[in-house]
Amino acid sequence: MRTPDRPSTTRVARRGGPRRWHLSLVAAAGATVLAAALAAWPSAAPAQAAVGAGTYTITNAAGGHCLDAPGGSAGAQLRQAACTGGAGQQWTLASVGGGFRITSVGSGLCVGVRDASTSAGKVIEQAACGSAGQTWSLTQSGSNYRVVDTNGGKCMNLKDNSTAAGALVQTNSCDSAATKQWVFTPSGGGNPTTTTTGTTTTTRTTTTTTTSQQPGGGDGSGPWPSDTGSVHQTTTKNAGTFFDGGMKRYYGIGDGGQGEGQDPMFTVANGGTIQNVIIDAPAGDGIHCEGSCTIRNVWWNDVGEDAATFKASSSSATYLVDGGGAKSASDKVFQHNGGGTLTIRNFQVHSAGKFYRACGNCATSYQRHVVMDGITARSTKVLAGINTNWGDTARFSRITVYGSTTICEKYQGVPKGSEPKKIGEGADGKNCFYSPSDITQR
Repeated sequence: MRTPDRPSTTRVARRGGPRRWHLSLVAAAGATVLAAALAAWPSAAPAQAAVGAGTYTITNAAGGHCLDAPGGSAGAQLRQAACTGGAGQQWTLASVGGGFRITSVGSGLCVGVRDASTSAGKVIEQAACGSAGQTWSLTQSGSNYRVVDTNGGKCMNLKDNSTAAGALVQTNSCDSAATKQWVFTPSGGGNPTTTTTGTTTTTRTTTTTTTSQQPGGGDGSGPWPSDTGSVHQTTTKNAGTFFDGGMKRYYGIGDGGQGEGQDPMFTVANGGTIQNVIIDAPAGDGIHCEGSCTIRNVWWNDVGEDAATFKASSSSATYLVDGGGAKSASDKVFQHNGGGTLTIRNFQVHSAGKFYRACGNCATSYQRHVVMDGITARSTKVLAGINTNWGDTARFSRITVYGSTTICEKYQGVPKGSEPKKIGEGADGKNCFYSPSDITQR
């Protein structure tokens, strides 16, 4: 079900050196004094220069286990677990004022202190991005780092200083305990995958694409990729729980237009991932996520009915669109029909009506949330349309727009069969969250 409203074209408004040590050396003792001075000189750059924006695995220095997000649900307390290299153990750091925002690659949710508490012993969880208690600074300790909540000044620690797998993560006062020190290792590496096209099955080694490896350096502004081959498919492919397309171009369903009810090119099962795919016209209704899902490094050369539709019935569902881009969406790019939270990051969109729309007249009136970070939009009329009467929210950071763009449109959602009514636009601190510094006009 699609929301047949048309976008507006409201315009976005444009918009002491280091200390030096002077050494007076007596000739006879010069070598000794110089050696002592050099030994005392700080040997490491500040922590936030050494570990910068990018995607990492984070390992506890005491037990060697990995920081882990159990499942994809908002409100889940983090833990340490045996390192598997899975998406639930990969974390993206994005620079924000005062430190970093840490986001789970698997769920798209942000690491924060529950209820933004400033006390010791409080739960560190994954939750929808944008709340207080989700900014972290890094304090270097040898080759490790203490991860400090800038809201309360408490360190990320393991409950009871445990070194056991499964130990829960919480806040505590900062000291030199090994359980309060963490090792950041950049993510990446090759994984063998098997793909099937028609009757031919090939096995190859592909590189898992993380945020830091995608074109554009993580801000959605890079070059458009070329395909490695093409696949003509005339029926929907079930991507199951994991599908890697090897950057092949897939096309062949529907008529390339905006007709309602077209079949999707791919369906993704609850908890599944689809990655490294280029979708070309005719592309039907793009990708259907039947539950929580990850769409990573997927590119739409020409959006058909929609690029992707998110359909989970659970309010705790989480969807992540990580990297990629979409062109030529005369209506909408991402359609949110189900419940839950969609995070879109490091994505570029060219020539679209609405980039995101929370359905305003679907059969079930869910509360829906969208988080956009690192988006570059060209010739796109609206970034997000949400229904404020159902409690929808939209949050924006690191947005770059070219041309006339409305950042956030507000609607009154209605029952199926009626037409939703636009009731406003712009940041309000209640449903649409952004400040002028979050938006760059080109």
